[in-house]
Amino acid sequence: MAASSASQLPGLSWYRSDPEQRIFFRGGRFTRVNNWCSLLIGVLLTLGFYGILFPLQGTLVADSFLHRGLIPYFIAFFFFWSVAILLLKWQKLRLQRKALRVAIIPEAMDFVLSPRTVDDVMRQMYLQVEDPSHFLLFNRILTSLSNLRNLGRVTDVDEILRSQATTEESAMETTYSIIQGFLWAIPVLGFIGTVEGLSVAIGGFGSVLAAANELSAIKDSLKDVTAGLSVAFETTMQGLVAALMLQLCVTALKKSEEEFMDECSEYCTRNIVGRLRMTPFEVTGDS
Repeated sequence: MAASSASQLPGLSWYRSDPEQRIFFRGGRFTRVNNWCSLLIGVLLTLGFYGILFPLQGTLVADSFLHRGLIPYFIAFFFFWSVAILLLKWQKLRLQRKALRVAIIPEAMDFVLSPRTVDDVMRQMYLQVEDPSHFLLFNRILTSLSNLRNLGRVTDVDEILRSQATTEESAMETTYSIIQGFLWAIPVLGFIGTVEGLSVAIGGFGSVLAAANELSAIKDSLKDVTAGLSVAFETTMQGLVAALMLQLCVTALKKSEEEFMDECSEYCTRNIVGRLRMTPFEVTGDS
């Protein structure tokens, strides 16, 4: 009996497949990420990163993150929080793309989409997808078909689909706002670490000149000062490298998401707008 009921479940389910839902967080809408979920994953990734570095103390890379003050810790945390957001968005985008492979329009060439056949299309959609409103593509289609069923205006469907596409593209931009903030903050943190290191090194240089009387003593003391200068620039390098890696990942993911939006528009044009017809009865009714 359980096997029979399981076989009747729709093949595509947001509740069973969304990565945030699967780890008991409330999933964000479409490709939007739950901030608390990404924060938790970011913390775990940061702890894992430092857990790997801790046994490697004494090496240049490990010491640059472990023994250079608080700035490298913040750089690592913001970086891995951003990585968590990108990983979740990538998984959510993969799930949203599965909707493009679902056929909700009858394959018969003579099928016409009109106010009379809207219910057949929506019934087919709900048979294959559990709660279609959680999928960007089907939510767009549901909005246009509901308007067609309620108002019977075939000519409005294409306009509604275009309006939905524009709204969703604007909403997509806001899903990257946190990462954009981190892309600004990470290099700034690196520069702050460098300024802090330079101030310490310059202060040490002043102390050396005040305390040393012989040139040889000044030379020996300056070794520590110049070593401090090299350490100061490590935080800038960390910040710039982290920001560069994130920017490349953001650009690639954003391009993929924009391509998905275009594919959704093509799907709607081919399967919805391309099947719209105004029947003689509807023409008479409108007139």
